[in-house]
Amino acid sequence: FETLGAVVLGVLLALLIVIVFVTNLEYPICNSSRKKQMNLPPGNMGWPVLGQTVQYLKPHAATSPGRFMEESCARYGKIFRSHLFGHPTVVSADPELNKFILQNEGRLFECSYPSTIGGILGKWSMLVLVGEMHKHMRTIALNFMSNKKLRSKLLDDIEMQTLLTLKSWEKMKQPLSVQSETKKFTFNLMAKQILSFNSGEPETDDLMKEYFTFMKGVISAPINFPGTSYRRALKSRSKILEGVKKIMDERKRRPDIHYDDLLDNVIKDGRLSTEQILDLVLNILFAGHETSAVALTLCIYFLDNFPLALDSLRSEHLGIIRTKQQQESNDPRLNWDDYKQMEFTNNVINETLRIGNVVRFVHRKALKDVKFKGYDIPAGWKVLPVFAAVHLDPALYDNPLQFNPQRWQKMESNAYFTPFGGGPRLCAGLELAKLEIAVFLHHLVLNY
Repeated sequence: FETLGAVVLGVLLALLIVIVFVTNLEYPICNSSRKKQMNLPPGNMGWPVLGQTVQYLKPHAATSPGRFMEESCARYGKIFRSHLFGHPTVVSADPELNKFILQNEGRLFECSYPSTIGGILGKWSMLVLVGEMHKHMRTIALNFMSNKKLRSKLLDDIEMQTLLTLKSWEKMKQPLSVQSETKKFTFNLMAKQILSFNSGEPETDDLMKEYFTFMKGVISAPINFPGTSYRRALKSRSKILEGVKKIMDERKRRPDIHYDDLLDNVIKDGRLSTEQILDLVLNILFAGHETSAVALTLCIYFLDNFPLALDSLRSEHLGIIRTKQQQESNDPRLNWDDYKQMEFTNNVINETLRIGNVVRFVHRKALKDVKFKGYDIPAGWKVLPVFAAVHLDPALYDNPLQFNPQRWQKMESNAYFTPFGGGPRLCAGLELAKLEIAVFLHHLVLNY
């Protein structure tokens, strides 16, 4: 019975995968005769319809580009063709091609995520928007997380939320999950900035519960059947947006009350529709929470396994405390000058992002025929710049699988280091993410 059940489950799963990718299928624009005239990268298109998507998405350690990438690069080189996510695809582990793709966004290439991503994040999500609307939404996000805002408000709020999180650990008598705690930390911080929700209040906890259910669906197979994570995520998305809509309606009835948060700013700006505001709120919450939490978790994981790096980090933060004492400062809070002294901390963050690869690749599409290093990339084909493969490339980094923050002291800059993407779609929250991690590490290494 166990064997029969496994076979039935396998067949059903295979059918579901076929359905998912058939609905997202696009055929190559170039016909067979034109294809013969082009010098396509070497590679293997895999199974009909499915291509090689299952192999590409097979789980693997964060500190590895994965078996599929390793074997494909060894066989075909750093630029090869495949069939992924229902499309003919050029996959790049080449640092120069990755940079070329990112810098030519909107001219030669365009953001092109599977339609299911837009289905769950919303059609006004910055992840799927292109052109002028993307620029407008990104400008709102940049203003929300501007350098001035980081200095004047966000630094204090991050420190307060850090202290609240660490204070809550004192009551715990059992080992805690760092990943769960960092997700709560970043969620509470973003809920405060976006909606003025305070940590520990019932409305915040309710929103967090629905949001975490939503997140499980975002990173699951996009199968919209009852009982699946994706279906539950869609329901949670509706509940979240209904709640935000009620807050919007209440604030519009009371325009005399000012809230220093993102929602209040976009309502009073008046240039976005209700649907656009709702998608923006959900996406800023998504962008500001998930990647920062994962990066912070990996940072703590790596430091725990490399005591020399941890000692150097603690020494730096003890030095910051001594400097404040020598200045006879009556304010124990961190300020911007303190943050700018965290040079080794920044090295730790960079090394975590390099070896941990929170964002492993992005989806792009060729807008026109492109030639690069002698290969042709046909218009309409998907292009996948794989950042993880570049960040773990021994040709670029000595002992790339070793966690070594000191390597960044020798690097003035690295044009091929792209943990936050690059070009016109460079992550708007990269400085916020670094600030969150640095402040949290400051109090963590001094108190635990």
